[in-house]
Amino acid sequence: MSVPPHHAISYIEFGVTDLTVARAFYESAFGWEFNDYGPSYSGIRSPDGTGEVGGLTSASAPTGDGPLILLFSEDLDATVESVRAAGGSITAAPYEFPDGRRFEFTDPSGNRLGVYAEA
Repeated sequence: MSVPPHHAISYIEFGVTDLTVARAFYESAFGWEFNDYGPSYSGIRSPDGTGEVGGLTSASAPTGDGPLILLFSEDLDATVESVRAAGGSITAAPYEFPDGRRFEFTDPSGNRLGVYAEA
């Protein structure tokens, strides 16, 4: 296992109101996979299958007022539909920004995230 870069974000935890609902949302919307650690925590597996990049915890209250976490998408419009179909709420419809487009949404627990695509 390699050492993470100094001062780089290495793990993000989302407070959720219902762990089962939150897992189902992220599995459906983004294809995320999880490691279970009991009834109140699931680790988010890293995309390459080595380790984890974050977690979902029902031990912390969710908030939509924290830092905005952005995910990358190769097809922004398909991701919007995936988020809607999984039960997310679009809070800012896709809009242009320098070099791309993005949108924002809340998950079923109220956490606010964004998704962007390059132009």
